Amino acid sequence: MRNNKTLKKEIGWILKEKYKGRLTKTIKKDIERLKSGEPVDYLIDYVEFLGCKIDLSFQPLIPRVETEYWVKKALGDLKKSKKKKISCIDIFAGSGCIGVAILHHQEKATVDFADLKKKFLKQIKINLKLNKIRPKRYRIIQSDVFCKIKDKYDYIFANPPYIAPQRLKKVQKSVLKFEPRSSIFGGKDGLFFIKKFLKEAKEHLKKKGKIYLEFDSFQKPKIKEILKKFHYENYSIQKDQYGKWRYLIYEN
Repeated sequence: MRNNKTLKKEIGWILKEKYKGRLTKTIKKDIERLKSGEPVDYLIDYVEFLGCKIDLSFQPLIPRVETEYWVKKALGDLKKSKKKKISCIDIFAGSGCIGVAILHHQEKATVDFADLKKKFLKQIKINLKLNKIRPKRYRIIQSDVFCKIKDKYDYIFANPPYIAPQRLKKVQKSVLKFEPRSSIFGGKDGLFFIKKFLKEAKEHLKKKGKIYLEFDSFQKPKIKEILKKFHYENYSIQKDQYGKWRYLIYEN
């Protein structure tokens, strides 16, 4: 639950961003929603992500700063590429924040966005239009992981659902109450979608292509076991800005 200082700050933000400083009757309803624990990003309907405006009107998972951290690292990697065109896929795309940021900052990139939920596919379309991305630079695909994916890519970006039941105490109550559980939980050990992803990912990676995959810090030992099982060798596991194991990079 928010403390009074945080609540006051968020009310000020809503007043400025959503109501342009004008007090209206509607803001009272928003204040009550804040008091109930609803994330302020849902009330404003957008969040900033690496210089992109990410609309949240269909209430996808709210982009995290930990994800922003490794996507920024990935962008640095893309900038070093000598290829004229760089093919990418944002899988488990949700809001599409990862792929949108890639397209916004890297003119040579094309991105396929894949998600199973139709409402998130609509959300991705909104965010591509909002950030003025040309339609010829992307495709949107309804797919359960790689089920409908046929192509191979230079880069595969994945932020799958990975929270395990034993980590519930570390998840904010507002996240559990308001954010989509299908985008949060990854089965009994949090690894259901990660296993499914890693089983097939290499088949969709071009020669010298790279995978960026986000996971929960405590999963590192199990992640290494999965990588060994599916014969991934040339990889590194990286920490986020808070010093926690957060993502892996694999090069084909």
